[in-house]
Amino acid sequence: MSTNLFDLKGKIALITGASRGIGESIARTLAAQGAHVIVSSRKLDGCEAVASSIRSAGGSAEAFACHIGEMDQIDAVWAHIEQTHGKLDILVNNAATNPYFGPVEDTDMAAFNKTVDVNIRGYFFMCAKGAQLMKKHGGGAIVNVASVNGVNPGHFQGIYSITKAAVISMTKSFAMELGPRNIRVNALLPGLTDTKFASALTSNEAIKKQAMAHIPMKRVASPDEMAGTVLYLVSAASSYTTGACVNADGGYLTV
Repeated sequence: MSTNLFDLKGKIALITGASRGIGESIARTLAAQGAHVIVSSRKLDGCEAVASSIRSAGGSAEAFACHIGEMDQIDAVWAHIEQTHGKLDILVNNAATNPYFGPVEDTDMAAFNKTVDVNIRGYFFMCAKGAQLMKKHGGGAIVNVASVNGVNPGHFQGIYSITKAAVISMTKSFAMELGPRNIRVNALLPGLTDTKFASALTSNEAIKKQAMAHIPMKRVASPDEMAGTVLYLVSAASSYTTGACVNADGGYLTV
């Protein structure tokens, strides 16, 4: 018996950090299920390459550059969506930064500010402005990409881990307040994933070996393995799910 629980036809979806890695996989997956995806990241050319590839495969996509660490650019992407589409059904906050890898006590102000501005302030105002538009049109679904580091802080990833813990708390706060508006807010907590973003970990054999000792599945994830969880969280399949933080970590947080 077939099901249309994952059908996203007619839905407008914005995915940040979608020019590569996990965000790109999410954009391709949602487009394959019928959504019109807005591929967003800091650089327009990378976004357009992904959007063009989706269109060539028969999907519907457009590119829009947005650095979520810059409030004027956040305002610009929401103005564009409201003027062009009049609504937004799905928001996936995936863009993030991690400019510093080292002892937490040596974190400098520049790295602190950049990480907080993108990973906390950026996520917060993307959620807030997304909710303002969604509640005008009957609701929607928001997914914040956090990290297992938000539960178990990563070694030499102090400020990044702190911001991802904030994203988990933020997800629950928005879910609690937006539930009556028919806006569901959930989080994806990826484990170690083979992306350029995580290359400082995956390309270092000593660190990678240490990580494998704490991952029951004994391997690194591919970006595509994150996209299915997001599809579930933005589709009718999860219609009674909000405030959830779903681990996609090969069992890391169970050890």
